Amino acid sequence: MTTKTDFYEVLGVPRNASSEEIKKAFRQQALKYHPDRNDDPDASAKFKEAAEAYQILSDTEQRAAYDRFGHAGVKNGAGAQGFSGFEGFGGFGDIFDAFFGGATRTGPRAGRDLEYEVTISFDKAAFGVEERIKLNRVEVCDRCSGTKAEPGTEVMRCSTCGGSGQVRRLQRNIFGQFQQVSTCSTCGGDGRTAETVCKQCRGAGRRRRQRTIAVNIPPGVDNGTRIRIRDEGEAGEPGARSGDLYVYISVEDHEYFRRSGNDLLVGVEVNMAQAALGGTVEIPTLQGTRELKIPEGTQSGRIFRVRGEGIADVQSGRRGDELVEIIVATPTKLSSRQKELLAELKESLGKDGGGEDGIFGKIKDRISGGG
Repeated sequence: MTTKTDFYEVLGVPRNASSEEIKKAFRQQALKYHPDRNDDPDASAKFKEAAEAYQILSDTEQRAAYDRFGHAGVKNGAGAQGFSGFEGFGGFGDIFDAFFGGATRTGPRAGRDLEYEVTISFDKAAFGVEERIKLNRVEVCDRCSGTKAEPGTEVMRCSTCGGSGQVRRLQRNIFGQFQQVSTCSTCGGDGRTAETVCKQCRGAGRRRRQRTIAVNIPPGVDNGTRIRIRDEGEAGEPGARSGDLYVYISVEDHEYFRRSGNDLLVGVEVNMAQAALGGTVEIPTLQGTRELKIPEGTQSGRIFRVRGEGIADVQSGRRGDELVEIIVATPTKLSSRQKELLAELKESLGKDGGGEDGIFGKIKDRISGGG
């Protein structure tokens, strides 16, 4: 069972708060969490919670019952009846507008934003690519061009709003009398109506269609990169702008490269002889293979930096580096001749691998008085 939050905590006021302090606190919460002002998915719930708290605490009798018995004392109040004290309110917008003396959202609505996820290979993310994606979205009707009228028929001024797209009405509620301005339900805020509605969109001015568009993904994108493409979302109501398209990028792992910022990390195996003698080894890069010179006595785990072979920065285009970790491989299968050679090498190097100059050689010198 869900535990309800204390109403005083919801509004952020002490239990001895005055009516004005409670009203001021609700005003701040309403401004912060009103769904028309806050896109957070939890905003509606928080606004509803604040409205419920205000309804109880702004009423002298209900506040007294709440102070004595908690939520149980007002269980037949706001929580059970869905804000019964806000009689005549049609929803969050009406509560907000009645409280602040404002108006509901007017005019045609902008189109809805769309989101799309694209998965690309590591190489495509490094060098950029054009991806073609399919969208199922609302677009302006291509038959009536958004006028809502059948081609060849007349478009008239809306008789309900007189062409303004808005209607005004006076409303009395617990806060007093207010004038509300809302979008005309007859014309949808367009100010015009069709003599004969479009057969294709049935007078909506818009219709849903499947569309394929090209998305240019720049070099250097990484997992979670978001690309915003203006006006490629759904079409708005007549006179309003279209929404935007947000493309989220997922990048597949590479077979052997790893990414750290704009740098690439890769491990390259060399044999014991190469590590000991030094020389040139072949390393992979995103643009093919190239040679890397390693010095004599290179130890396993040493990292070499190869400038400019990393990932391009999305903003500046400047490429990072490639960090090559040398891994000295110990052979597991040897021929008889190889075993003989390694045995000779082992003998020549001494027990500690360093001959008379190694650590054991130095210890022996000290014991014998040589150090």
